[in-house]
Amino acid sequence: MEKWNLIIDVEKCENCNNCALATKDEHIGNDFPAYAAPMPLHGHDWIKIGRHVRGATPMVDVAYLPVTCNQCDNAPCIDAAGDGSVYKRADGIVIIDPVKARGRSDLVDSCPYGAIWWNEELKLPQKWIFDAHLLDNGWKEPRATQACPTGSMQALKVEDAEMRAIVENQKLEVLKPGLGTRPRVYYKNLHLWNKCFIGGSVTAKINGVVECVQDAKVIVLKNDKPVGEATTDVFGDFKIDRLEPKSGPYRVQISHAQHGSALVNAIVEESIYLGSIALDK
Repeated sequence: MEKWNLIIDVEKCENCNNCALATKDEHIGNDFPAYAAPMPLHGHDWIKIGRHVRGATPMVDVAYLPVTCNQCDNAPCIDAAGDGSVYKRADGIVIIDPVKARGRSDLVDSCPYGAIWWNEELKLPQKWIFDAHLLDNGWKEPRATQACPTGSMQALKVEDAEMRAIVENQKLEVLKPGLGTRPRVYYKNLHLWNKCFIGGSVTAKINGVVECVQDAKVIVLKNDKPVGEATTDVFGDFKIDRLEPKSGPYRVQISHAQHGSALVNAIVEESIYLGSIALDK
């Protein structure tokens, strides 16, 4: 049968917090029996957005990562509950029963994504329920995705085979894949969060004047094997992404048919900007 999934494009997220605010607006002070008890006014972020800065001036980028309940098919919280107080619906949504789960503070630590919150007043673990109460009443998507102005969030109800094809075609990833939780929340352009880049600016002395070099070829090698390449833009800049943190050493080879070549060594702890690199004939 068709099941719900969430795709989050990290590149499109602008940290507007509309998804989080829409969720708060829906759940704070509102009781939805059998779905979720009221969300407290303060202290809970059922959709929490992280921030990660890469690089150094003048080559810097910032990525924002919304994290919420991953609606896992192999959910640790369900195993930890052991009594049906946390369960998965046939449509893929995981629900913490707002009656049966009372007093189960241990469930907060069962989630490896930090997506379960403790409501001290109600003595209840809580999380985002994908707005299942709205979907069951005919809504086509949760309020969080409806409120996203950039299209960073997309809710899809499709069969698993179709979702697997989408994952492959769009090169989607999940958080902490090694845990084997089989999340139903997928990320696009996750490399902006968990990978590194090598960047730089290429120059050459042309007619006695130092100028930016466009269309220089840049190749990054590790153990003499290419792991990335780029071409400099009109400003002479290049950025080669998707490198593993704390990796290397790398050799950066730069060449231009008219203006010469350069070779730079680099160790990548985090994303780095190599500065201005002069070509030499």
